[in-house]
Amino acid sequence: MFLDYYRLREQPFGVTPDPRFLYFSPAHREALASLFYGIDAGRGFLALIAEPGMGKTTLLFQLLKRLKGSVRSAFLFQTHCDSHELLRYLLDAWGLDGRGKDLVQMHAQLNEFLYAEAVAGRRVAVFIDEAQNLSDTVLETVRLLSDFEAADRKLLQIVLAGQPELAHRLMRPGLAQLRQRISVVAGLQRLPAAETFRYVNHRLKVAGYEGPELFTAAALTVIAERSEGIPRNINNICFNAMSLGCAVGCKKIEAQIVEEALHDLSLESLVQKPKTATTVAPALHDAGPTYYS
Repeated sequence: MFLDYYRLREQPFGVTPDPRFLYFSPAHREALASLFYGIDAGRGFLALIAEPGMGKTTLLFQLLKRLKGSVRSAFLFQTHCDSHELLRYLLDAWGLDGRGKDLVQMHAQLNEFLYAEAVAGRRVAVFIDEAQNLSDTVLETVRLLSDFEAADRKLLQIVLAGQPELAHRLMRPGLAQLRQRISVVAGLQRLPAAETFRYVNHRLKVAGYEGPELFTAAALTVIAERSEGIPRNINNICFNAMSLGCAVGCKKIEAQIVEEALHDLSLESLVQKPKTATTVAPALHDAGPTYYS
């Protein structure tokens, strides 16, 4: 492990969505603000759309952190579920017993709970991650949850977070009623090169690095180009580059180390190459050139 070698307190490029490591690019800052104020204003339905690896879950955890103490929340990770399982999970998350109840009974139980929370002056929100995996039937169940309302406000704030496929699905005519209820849509964009540089240094700083620049400018340029500005890719490249740098005794990560780490990350390098043409029977060559795919 390279933590001691580079004098780090913790792993700077981990795979878990730790909000402490969230880098606030302009797009991330705008998305967080849009969702926060949307919930604060009681807009009801909100959406966060981004490619895989852009930090949706980390952003949601940061949002939960900001809302802590002012909002009772439920976070749904498992989106391969039916409507009954969805409502059962929500009831469990808020300490309610939904065992043995059908959809109508659970719906009524949720309505009673939400009204009581509103009377007590508390807001309630549900965050659904990877929402593109929800079936149309479950999405319709989610839409019906937005019907919980008082005369002056929505009783439940719903945040749908998902990949671009979610946006495409919401454009379908069959989901028009759901799409029309979404009043806030936030997105996350890939990091440009300059933001990638700052992203890497930000995560190193949070992890406790206090030395000179660990990655050279040339190394960061390679990372920015090959990661395509996707945070998950940046993390994987940096982790492998630092592991390799530690193994070969390099206190500073040069571009060559990054290139070697990228090669190690390539699945193609682990696939056995097809036999060369020189091993093919001569009779096959007589029929013309041989191609391999």
